[in-house]
Amino acid sequence: MSLVPDRRVLALADDLTGAAETAVALRPPAGILLGPVPDPVPDPVPVPDQGRALVVDLDSRQLPGAEAARAVRAVTGSAPAGTVLFKKVDSLLRGNLAPEATAYADGCRGVVIATALPAAQRTVRDGVVRLRGVPLHATRAWQAESRPAPRSVRDALGDLPTAPLPLAVVRGARHALRDAMAAHFAQGRHPVCDAETDADLDAIAATALELGPGVRLLGTGGLAGALGRVLGTLGGTAAPRHADPATLAGTLGPPRGPTARGRSLLVVVGTAEPSAAEQVSRLVAEGAHQVPFTAHALLRTRQRVEVRPGEVTVVRVAGRPVLAQARRLAAALADTVAEAAHDGDLVLIGGETARRVLDALSITHLRPVGQIHHGAVLSHTPDGRRVVTRPGSYGEADSLLRITRALRPGGAPLVPTDPTGVTP
Repeated sequence: MSLVPDRRVLALADDLTGAAETAVALRPPAGILLGPVPDPVPDPVPVPDQGRALVVDLDSRQLPGAEAARAVRAVTGSAPAGTVLFKKVDSLLRGNLAPEATAYADGCRGVVIATALPAAQRTVRDGVVRLRGVPLHATRAWQAESRPAPRSVRDALGDLPTAPLPLAVVRGARHALRDAMAAHFAQGRHPVCDAETDADLDAIAATALELGPGVRLLGTGGLAGALGRVLGTLGGTAAPRHADPATLAGTLGPPRGPTARGRSLLVVVGTAEPSAAEQVSRLVAEGAHQVPFTAHALLRTRQRVEVRPGEVTVVRVAGRPVLAQARRLAAALADTVAEAAHDGDLVLIGGETARRVLDALSITHLRPVGQIHHGAVLSHTPDGRRVVTRPGSYGEADSLLRITRALRPGGAPLVPTDPTGVTP
């Protein structure tokens, strides 16, 4: 079939940081809609115009499986014919992956599944997710979860009928890859693709598009980047792999309201990831003001945070909270910082935390403009803020330093996101 370069793309994510990662990976222009909680099922979600991309944050990571599945069906059911559908999943296979994938597969010819994220050294071989070569179930990546890590992508997908697509086939002749996918669809199975590089993901995305609009894509931000590259190339709008940093600096423009020098910068760290403590320590060592709260204090009574103009304030949850309290704790943290945020800029670490803070500020749309480093996505809000969102599990020890320096006057210029979703 012929590929139409001005297709619309409708993408779904289960949390806000994943939605932001997807939006910057897709070809521009893209936007993020903070979707409603799907109980009852909401009205159909607005669809993007031709040639545009819309990413919907379903906010379903912490929902019961049945509610998460209903959220997926509500969005996919609103997509007009010919829309390219993409479902973002966590590269560590967390969340409601099985019920959401099953709902996502309803009514389509087949789903092409690729959960590798080469930029974060997360690959898939023999159907097993590997972190720097180590199988996911043999790492500590799921230590904050209430159940063991799945031993394969197939296990994580539950009862969804799947079939493996080995790396040799992915890297083989394009017609052989296309025939293999089509054969699995004919048997009622959805191919789970091995992948270790961006080139592997490019081949997967391009082949899936060749198979027609009845085929949907499900994968990480790595697969979203491949989709962005393929569609961008077809439409002649692919960003250069090493774009001039000044280009993005020009797109940012001065924020509305107080000047950047006088604006406060509030960093909210809600993740339980062990790496967050060192990231905060490095930020404090450079002069940021830290306000730690225990989970007990946040859940017991409303706390207060004082943010001074022109300063960097970092608010975090000290210690490791109980997993069952995660959603309540994120809401309490959001209530605490919302009043202090005023019209300042925000750095929000952890998908649940990011969503709850923006909900508390009544922000329903974001316009991503680039990344500071992989996964640290800078967006503009309708009320003139600059907001950086980042998954809790991403970033080296200097992540928060890099983010805050980029947002302060005279800081390092941001790098425009290229279609890989990875900064040069």
